[in-house]
Amino acid sequence: MSDKIFDVVIVGSGAAGLTAALHLADRFDVAVLAKGSISDGSTAKAQGGIAAVLDAGDNFENHIKDTFTAGAGLNRRSTVEYVVEHAPEAIEHLAEIGVPFNPGNQFGERWHLTREGGHSHRRIVHVDDATGLAVQKALQKAAHAHPRIRLIPDMAAIDLISGRHCQDSSDSRDIHGVYAYNSWNGKVQRFLGRATILATGGAGQVYQHSTAPKGATGDGIAMAWRAGARVSNLEFNQFHPTALYNPEGTHFLITEAMRGEGGQLKIPTDGHRFMPDFDDRNELAPRDIVARAIDHEIKRLGLNYVYLDISHRPDEFIEQHFPTIRAHLLEQGIDITTQPIPVVPAMHYTCGGVLTDINGRTDLPGLYAIGEVAQSGLHGANRLASNSLLECLVFGEAAARHITENWDNLSEPPAVRPWDDSRVTNSDEEIVVQHNWHEIRRAMWDYVGIVRSNKRLMRARHRLDNLAHEIADYYGNFHVSPELIELRNLIDVAGLVVRCALSRKESRGLHFNLDYPDTLPVAVDTVLTP
Repeated sequence: MSDKIFDVVIVGSGAAGLTAALHLADRFDVAVLAKGSISDGSTAKAQGGIAAVLDAGDNFENHIKDTFTAGAGLNRRSTVEYVVEHAPEAIEHLAEIGVPFNPGNQFGERWHLTREGGHSHRRIVHVDDATGLAVQKALQKAAHAHPRIRLIPDMAAIDLISGRHCQDSSDSRDIHGVYAYNSWNGKVQRFLGRATILATGGAGQVYQHSTAPKGATGDGIAMAWRAGARVSNLEFNQFHPTALYNPEGTHFLITEAMRGEGGQLKIPTDGHRFMPDFDDRNELAPRDIVARAIDHEIKRLGLNYVYLDISHRPDEFIEQHFPTIRAHLLEQGIDITTQPIPVVPAMHYTCGGVLTDINGRTDLPGLYAIGEVAQSGLHGANRLASNSLLECLVFGEAAARHITENWDNLSEPPAVRPWDDSRVTNSDEEIVVQHNWHEIRRAMWDYVGIVRSNKRLMRARHRLDNLAHEIADYYGNFHVSPELIELRNLIDVAGLVVRCALSRKESRGLHFNLDYPDTLPVAVDTVLTP
């Protein structure tokens, strides 16, 4: 495939990227780039559902209040209102394109609504316990059928194209597309457009234990930062409280909905249900509280895991609500109708990211960021359960609408220099990439985890600085590969997480620092400027 010019280039093929593409494609030619296969991202792995006010006993203000409570007051009010108020129409759009939400089982209830941690009402629409997969399939099918959308897999984005990459080099901060590595032929290609949308997901793989897919290496955050965009609130990394314990390090997520439907957290040795010792909401407390409680009990008692037990519910109920989880755990020798599940917290969601406005715009003209890659102001210091897919849907539409309404103000792509690899060679030290990958993730887990301290953060910064110099030298001397591209992004984002964490002189939401255990009276975003 030769270098291509499109109207809009979207990097990322999950719910955010595909939603934006579908809202753009009636007017524009759109390229959707995926690092691996089109369905490899986080969306397809999302078990829970999508939050929206759909019940007569609920209202927008309740959803807004719950979002602020979970976010520890750091949320941007205008963003939260916008997302909550646009949630019902986002659900309607998914239903129209074929997402088979579970039907209601009460009189007058269109869809079954469940409840998850932090929610004051039942407002989660879902497709059994595999909502993300159903959403991904429906969006992907619709995008594939649209003649103006080109889905392009196996394209690892390297860097955003800005004025410094143009043949008439300039200081322009305008973004004109991306350089991407074609895994099929080993060549670097240019994808150019008037507008570029980052929908690359989060940075879960920056930690040793994570529920995120392998490709969640913070690519969009790192690329935007290197191009000159501000990032914000990267100290807020949500650790999902309940991932299946596996000493090999591969973590299968046990959905929040299991606790919403009565699952109880217990000490393995004596069966004590410990969440009432920490919070009046018990297992339905927000994720940061539950994760710290589990972390506390594991460290206090020297455990490897705690139990999540739903076996007290009827077998038929469990099989109906959690068929995917039950089938997976049966393969692991665990029958959740009769046995508890060994669980540990694992890095799950990046609440910070590239700083954007309510239209998904970044600091850089022509560049948008939507979904987990962005810091839109929705999540604050902690994401409320099932607001993540919702964010993708609402901001996918918002960015598409803004691009459409402002099309004439976006500049045509200029002549861009081709990728120059004439002064590098093939690497004969691939082991360096693998070794540095593991060292970054282990350092982040040990020093920048659920509970932090200044001493731990400084240790992490020192180790990451040394690794950054080594990786930069390696990157400058050898041909790029998908693994090297990810490693470069991983070290950049890890460094940004530590810088944000060191900047916050309090404990709030997902960020808990032993040296600053109190919460300051005024909630202020952490913003880093390149």
